[in-house]
Amino acid sequence: MYHYPILIEKYDAKFLTFLIMKRRQFLKNTTLAAASATLLPSLTSAHSAVRPLKSIGIQLFSLPKLLEMDFRGGIEMLAKLGYQEIQLFGPFPFSAESAKNQWKAITPMLGFTGSGYFGHKDTEVKAILDEFGIKVTAVHTDLDTLQTNMEDLGEAASILGYDYVGIPAIPEHLRATNDDYKKMAEVFNAIGEKAKQVNLKFAYHNHGYGHVEQNGAIPFHIIMNETDPGLVFFEMDLYWTTAAGINPVDYLEAYPNRFRLMHVKDMSEKKQFNGDGGSPQQWMELFPYMTTLGSGVMDLKSIIPAAQKAGVKHFYVEQDLVANPQVALKTSIEYLKGL
Repeated sequence: MYHYPILIEKYDAKFLTFLIMKRRQFLKNTTLAAASATLLPSLTSAHSAVRPLKSIGIQLFSLPKLLEMDFRGGIEMLAKLGYQEIQLFGPFPFSAESAKNQWKAITPMLGFTGSGYFGHKDTEVKAILDEFGIKVTAVHTDLDTLQTNMEDLGEAASILGYDYVGIPAIPEHLRATNDDYKKMAEVFNAIGEKAKQVNLKFAYHNHGYGHVEQNGAIPFHIIMNETDPGLVFFEMDLYWTTAAGINPVDYLEAYPNRFRLMHVKDMSEKKQFNGDGGSPQQWMELFPYMTTLGSGVMDLKSIIPAAQKAGVKHFYVEQDLVANPQVALKTSIEYLKGL
C-alpha cells in the first residue's frame, strides 16, 4: 500500500532509511523461514472453491524502481508474467501541491523519483499499456487531490480508462477521535458524489488503524455505517487487516458489496501490530514480514472465494518495494493462477 508521503508527517528521512534497510536485511536473512511458512497454521480455516480469477492486477508500488529505469520494459515484463490490470499511485501532474511537496521530501530516501506516470505523459502510458494488453483499472491519490481536483482525475480516466479513484490512508491528524471518523465519513460521501459526477467510483483503502474499539465504537464501523453504499466503496488490504487482528473473511461477510478492490498479500508468520495500528512506526515494523503469495500463513484459498462472493471485482498483487520483482511477482501470480 502506497503510504510513504504519510510517513513523512511524523518521521524524518534518516529514520525511514534505517527502517527500509532493516527490512531489506531481514528479507535476506529469512528466505528459508519464508519458504517454510506454509507449515504454520493458516489465518482462516474454512476452504471454499476458488473461481478462476478473470484478471489479475498489480499495484505498481511493488516495482517502482524497475519502472523508473525502464517503464516500457517493466510493463512488458508484467504482461509476460500474466498481469492484466494495474493500479497506479500518485502524485500525478495534476495532483495537489501538498502531495507533490510530500513526495519530493521522501524521494531521496526511497531511491527513485518516478511516480504517477514515471516521467511519461498519460497518452504515452496508455499507448504502452495498450501495446501489451494491460488496463489501468484504479489509481491511488491523496485526500487534497480528491477534494479539489476531481475533474482532473476524471479527465485522466477518460484517457487511461480507470474506474476507481482511491485514498491509501486517512492522514493521522484527521482520525484521532470517533467524531473525526464521523466527519471523515461525511467527507467520503462528498468525494464519492464528486467522483460519480465524472463517471468514477471512490474507494477507501483500509489500513491498520481504526479496528480497535474506542469510546464504545469501532472507527472502521463508523466509516462503513455512515457512508453511502452507492457513493463510497472499499479496497481491502489483506495484510493490514490481518495485522489489526481481523479475519478478512469476517469483514467480507459482514459488509457484502462494499469491498470492490483488494490488495492481495501474504505474511511470512502471523503478526499483529504492537498497538492500535495507528502510527507509521507500527506499519514499518511489520514490513519485513510481507512475502510472496503462497509462501506465508494467509489462507488465500478461503479469502479469495469469500471476496468473490462479497463482490470484489479487482484483485491486485502488492508487495511494497519488493526486492527482485521479476522473481517475486512471478511467484505470486503463479500461485493465484493455481488456486
